[in-house]
Formats: sequence, structure tokens, C-alpha cells
Amino acid sequence: MWHDMFEAGISYGEKTVRTVLVYLALLVLLRVIGKRGLAQLNTFDLVVMLLLSNVVQNAVIGDDNSVVGGLYGALVLLVADWVLVRQAARWDWFNRLLDGTPTVLARDGAYDRRTIARQGIRVPDLDVAIRHQGGDAVEETSLIVLEPGGTLLVKLKEGDQVADKADVAAIRAALAAVAARLPAAG
Repeated sequence: MWHDMFEAGISYGEKTVRTVLVYLALLVLLRVIGKRGLAQLNTFDLVVMLLLSNVVQNAVIGDDNSVVGGLYGALVLLVADWVLVRQAARWDWFNRLLDGTPTVLARDGAYDRRTIARQGIRVPDLDVAIRHQGGDAVEETSLIVLEPGGTLLVKLKEGDQVADKADVAAIRAALAAVAARLPAAG
């Protein structure tokens, strides 16, 4: 039993190459498929990710079912990811290659329906994002952008933005100035 748990079924060199190749292939496939919801997985996306990990498992570790082999494959995967993330942080061109660029989904209060359809996003999901920012409808937005990581950024038009503490303080100061000018009630 102990022998089977710790004896690797394939060489560590082969396991390293397999892991790096599968990792890079998945990066390319996920980049080509799109960025919709990577940061906000819905149920369908979660199921796909879970199945995807199961599908590529044997491509990574081969016919090796040992504990050591699995841990080695995990280590190679984490090191490959660490290296790519550091390089992406160092070189902007490499980061754009890996992650892509932001995609404009709405501009000046109007949806770009072709881009939305191409990204596989539902308009009701964008409507929810607008409401989360304090808006009521797309007409109140100046820009909606899908970031490379899957995050939706909503910028409301100047007059439709939610008041912040500075706005409230300015209103209070103006009211205090008006109150100071009024004759004292007597």
C-alpha cells in the first residue's frame, strides 16, 4: 500500500512538461473563449470549471495516482502560475496578451448589443450592475466596461451619481449659510 501511495507512475520530467503544457493550453482556451464572469462565476460556469479540472487531470499526471505525483503536479502548476503572474506584472504587453483588454459594453447611455452578445452577457445582468452602482437604467450611465478579469465597471453620468459625504457636507454648509441669513424667529 505505501509503495503505491508514494511511487510516481511517470517521470518527474514528463510530469513537469505535461503540467506546464496543460496549464498554458487552458490559459489560451480561456482567453479565446472570453472573460465573461471569470470573477463572478454563475452555476453553469462553476460546473464547467469543475468538469474541466477533472477532464485535464490525467493529461497533467498521466497514469500516476500516487500522492507524491499529485502533489508534484500541483507544485509545478503553482510555480508556473507564479512565474506567469510575475512576468505579467513586469511587462504590460505580456499582461495584455494573457488577460486581454477592457471591453466597452455601453457608452453614453446606450448598450452595444453586438458586443454584449459576443461576450455572452445578458442585459438583465448589466441592469443589476447599474442598480448596484446606484443607477436606475442604462440611460443614466456614461460607460459600462467589462474588465479582463470579468469585473463589470459602471460609470454613471455626472447628474445621476449617488451623493457622497462631500456632497452632503456641501448641502449642510449651504443650508447653514441660508439659516444664518434668515431673521431670528422671535
